[in-house]
Amino acid sequence: MNDEGVSVVQGPGPNEMRDPATRAEFKRALVWFGIAGAIALVVLLIQPLLIIFGGLVFASMLDGGARLLGRVLPWPRGLRLALVVLLTIAFVGGTIYLTGMQVAQQAEQLRATLEIQGQRFTQFISNLGLMPGRADISGLAQQALGSVGRLTSYVGTAIGTISTLLMILVLGLFVAMEPRIYERGLQWMIPTTSRDEFAVTLARMARTLRLLLAGRLVGMLVEGVLIWFFLSIAGVPMALVLGIITGMLAFIPNIGAFISGVLMVAVGFSAGMHEGVMAILIYLGVQNFDGYVVIPMVARRTVDLPPALTLASQILASSLFGVMGLALADPMVAMIKVAIQRESELAAKAETAARRKRVKAEPPPA
Repeated sequence: MNDEGVSVVQGPGPNEMRDPATRAEFKRALVWFGIAGAIALVVLLIQPLLIIFGGLVFASMLDGGARLLGRVLPWPRGLRLALVVLLTIAFVGGTIYLTGMQVAQQAEQLRATLEIQGQRFTQFISNLGLMPGRADISGLAQQALGSVGRLTSYVGTAIGTISTLLMILVLGLFVAMEPRIYERGLQWMIPTTSRDEFAVTLARMARTLRLLLAGRLVGMLVEGVLIWFFLSIAGVPMALVLGIITGMLAFIPNIGAFISGVLMVAVGFSAGMHEGVMAILIYLGVQNFDGYVVIPMVARRTVDLPPALTLASQILASSLFGVMGLALADPMVAMIKVAIQRESELAAKAETAARRKRVKAEPPPA
């Protein structure tokens, strides 16, 4: 057989890994497959991820308390952290011991009052012809409860809630005891050339989280105490439990204030027209004082998140992750904000360095 005149293509083919173009495309494909796999993993593991993030939030609270004590007590960090834990346990235990029976009675009374007020409101809407039939209401309620049950199945029972809280508390305590170990572990997972910048970003995230939670705790304390004080003076029943609920819901801005306001107004009108009007006035007064005095003062030293962004993140997180997502929406948004700002700083720094290099490389004018 004559092989004269046969031409053979030189160089690697497109299916050979020694081809630079093939290797580049293969790397791009691996990146996209990795991103898709990471998203799928997050969706599948969202429950434990939220528990871990909740533990980090609790650890940030403990760490912030230890740092605050460090300004007045020259003790080792371990002793300060133990003192924060003991003071927290003493505060919660003392509150339950002193007001436990009263809170339990008022909580049961609140449940009965809200049920009666709900029935009255439903009857009022039905009389106006704006409410569907009873069968339709039952069907809508079952659908709504079913949806909520699917979203929050892992905290739907008392046992699940208690176990989730215990895991968050234990995890947060372990992280707060030795935070440097976990910081070094995270840095070890980052390429060596990027560890310095990652350490700075991680430190800013931790500081932002501490400031955000400090502001939330101050707002919770102020709202709870003011609501309890003024409702007691106005003669609105269940003032103590309403103050506690308002303080707890203040951890969730916007949505928490709306829910606590509905509860206060419902309880106020159950006692009479005067108490209902006073409950509305107290709610508006406390919320305005908190919005125009407390929050601006706290925001100067903490994280200033836009209200629309906060509300949108809460709606999205509650729809995707349920009650725990709603409670942790603000810390998640604050962490994302810090990461984006840090990325912008690094990009601006790289652009400035490249511009200076180009200026040095240009020949001097003749």
